[in-house]
Amino acid sequence: MNLQVVNCELSVGDIKVTGVASSSLLLIGDADVIQLHSIFDTPPESLIIGPFVPLVT
Repeated sequence: MNLQVVNCELSVGDIKVTGVASSSLLLIGDADVIQLHSIFDTPPESLIIGPFVPLVT
């Protein structure tokens, strides 16, 4: 498979983030390499899943 990418000028005015997921990435522009790592050291029985706390504006 041949992939040809032509990068043109990008102009970003404003960004408004209204929420963040537990695993998220916000990328503007170019990136040669993106490496994602994750670690979870809390035992599953101590994890409390409940209502989400809203972000303060």
